[in-house]
This record gives sequence, structure tokens and C-alpha cells, in this order.
Amino acid sequence: QEPLVESGGGSVQSGGSLRLSCAPRGLPFTGNCMGWFREGPKKGRVAVATIDSDGYTTYIEAVKGRFTISQDYSNNTLYLQMNNLKPEDTARYYCAAEELAPRCMVSAGTAAFGYWGQGTQVTVSS
Repeated sequence: QEPLVESGGGSVQSGGSLRLSCAPRGLPFTGNCMGWFREGPKKGRVAVATIDSDGYTTYIEAVKGRFTISQDYSNNTLYLQMNNLKPEDTARYYCAAEELAPRCMVSAGTAAFGYWGQGTQVTVSS
């Protein structure tokens, strides 16, 4: 079983909003970096947003101003608030985490993360 569990995906119309959640399966996560990735049709898995233990966030250009990554330590949950969704946001979204990431940034890529969830599907219709 994957160590992280995502929820909150679904189908919305263009301009709509969704909030994705991610929680560890079992013990609370104590690493220094978490992120959201997405994998669209015929596309590889790419980073969308990251957040480190100091609250520093990074985003890819395509989602800046529309998506917000946040972490609630009181319930050990990672969120991705997605507003003004577009059809090109359609993808399977994955939560990822790393205990000692040297660079907690979207440019670090999938190789920087050792823990993953099973993903949740987001479909945006025009």
C-alpha cells in the first residue's frame, strides 16, 4: 500500500474549483518536503506545487495564481486548493513526500520524492 492517501478529486466544469487532500497512512509525516504532481493523458508525471517545512512554496507557471498548496500540521494533512480550473488541468494528481529533500522545489522533479500516494483523478470539462 502506498504510504500517502489522496482524496478530493472529481469532475468539474471550466472555471470551477476543487480541493485535494493528502494524509499519511499511519504515522504522521515528519519530513521536510511535500508536493503535488499530476499526470495527464499521454504526458509524464510533472510537479505542480511544493511546500517545505518552513512553509516555503513553489509552483509551476501554469498554475500560479490559481492553485494554492498548504499544510495543516494539526491534522497532518496536505491540501491543494485549485481555483479557475481549465480543461488542461485534467490529470491524475499525486501527493508526494520526502524526509530530507535537498531542494524542495517543483524543479526538483519526481526523483526527489520517495513517498507517493495512489492518485486522485481531476477532470475539467469545457
